[in-house]
Amino acid sequence: MTETALLTEQLRSLIDGENNQITILANACALLNDTLADINWAGFYIYNEGTNELDLGPFQGKVACMHIKPGRGVCGTAFATQQTQRVADVHQFPGHIACDSASNSELVIPLGRFGVLDIDSPKHDRFSAIEQSRLEEFASALCDHLDAAPSYPVQ
Repeated sequence: MTETALLTEQLRSLIDGENNQITILANACALLNDTLADINWAGFYIYNEGTNELDLGPFQGKVACMHIKPGRGVCGTAFATQQTQRVADVHQFPGHIACDSASNSELVIPLGRFGVLDIDSPKHDRFSAIEQSRLEEFASALCDHLDAAPSYPVQ
């Protein structure tokens, strides 16, 4: 079984019984960071209805942009369209927001009303279609658990 195939199973074991959404997101990004090869950032942008922005949530990596408008950059596009963005070369993406100049490819998976999961890599074309599918399964399991948690981290 590949590293990404195990992720969803590991996530479920890790967050089973946990109701704090920030704790869930923090451990989810730590799991991704520890498991995925050749990445330099993994984390979440959480949608804030009050400001209509994606706010930086739990992450692992270098300092990041704190607020992103829906429709802007890779993260904002994924959230606005509710479609995964798999970008082989972020420097070719119109409106790309460069938080870390070392990032060359990016995978952003929408999490419905919660926001997005963002994973960056210093390697061009780092994310395959198969890995995208498995990480979408990971994100779906995460959303199911977040939906069951009693409170949303940003009101």
